[in-house]
Amino acid sequence: MEGDYIKINRWLLPFSWLYGLGVGIRNYLFDAEILKSKSYSIPVISVGNITVGGAGKTPHVEYLIDLLRDEMQVAVLSRGYKRKSRGYVVADEDTTMRDIGDEPFLIKQKFEGVYVAVDKDRCHGIDHLISDEDTKDVEVILLDDAFQHRYVKPGVNILLVDYHKFINYDKLLPAGRLREPQSAKVRADIVIVTKCPKNLNPIDYRVLSKAMDLKAFQQLYFTTLSYCDLKPIFNGGDTVPLNEIMGENILLLTGIASPEHLQVDIMEYTRGVKLETMAFPDHHNFTERDVERINERFAAMPSPKRIITTEKDQVRLFYLEGLSEEVKQNIYALPIKVEFMLEGGKTFNEKIESYVRKNSRNSILAKRKNVNKPRNSNRSGNRPRTISFRDNR
Repeated sequence: MEGDYIKINRWLLPFSWLYGLGVGIRNYLFDAEILKSKSYSIPVISVGNITVGGAGKTPHVEYLIDLLRDEMQVAVLSRGYKRKSRGYVVADEDTTMRDIGDEPFLIKQKFEGVYVAVDKDRCHGIDHLISDEDTKDVEVILLDDAFQHRYVKPGVNILLVDYHKFINYDKLLPAGRLREPQSAKVRADIVIVTKCPKNLNPIDYRVLSKAMDLKAFQQLYFTTLSYCDLKPIFNGGDTVPLNEIMGENILLLTGIASPEHLQVDIMEYTRGVKLETMAFPDHHNFTERDVERINERFAAMPSPKRIITTEKDQVRLFYLEGLSEEVKQNIYALPIKVEFMLEGGKTFNEKIESYVRKNSRNSILAKRKNVNKPRNSNRSGNRPRTISFRDNR
């Protein structure tokens, strides 16, 4: 059910009240225009959440990239969490994961021709993207994890709400995982309830819609995650459909914010075989000791066996030294894609394209003759994509 992964540390609730007071003052200063938000003539779409981590921002950003990149020059601007560089960095062929962070690096590897940049100061980053010689032809900017970055006023503000960490049942940090009170959702133009079970029935949608209690100008969508074939990380072999892991001993290796949902989903494919897990913190930098533990854990497992990890973890694991040959030959990444439910993809696509078409400086979309051509409501993931890793440490 919704909210089933929420944990509240009630003894920390007094500190949550103090945290909420600070957040409330900050939001008041922006609402009263004492602190200023900057608008841009170029289309800017923000994808963010209220809950700390794990709402599915990266696959939803990828969905938007797939929707727009054939017809526009797309740029993705992120903070670049846990990167080793500072200031504004735009990725090129020599950029490493340490320069921009794991999620931007993954996007750069998956989407050729898309500008990927990082900057903690989003206004500074946007200014560079639209004025620097190498990127000034950008036609739309996607802001990754920028719902709280109110110095930018996006043209479309998308808020993601994790079904399993439903904001109505959560509390503010540090007792819960909310960055802001749930009332902050009023700033969103679009709200997407993510990671929904595929078997939701009509009454479930009605209950969730009523619970969100959105304003008339806001649109609500529901998405679920669909898993693609497993891809070998090191050996360049064939992909493996998930239904072929039945009967295998699986070690699920993750360094993401919310591994519980993935664990439950993978267990549906193992069918009775115990799933072993090694869960590290989100964006974890693997150490030599971690490598030893991974090698030892996998070596102790009976055959047939396999390691499954996420695409985000893949970009960090690929450059690790010391992984055993047995691990390298049996570790696979699990790609995911977003699918809209209730046939909402068509409406969502049209809303995004309409906004970009009307606001882009040199939009190719505006020049299309057949602007009403039907679009595939589940476009993201339909086109084959490859990830090329280079040893550019």
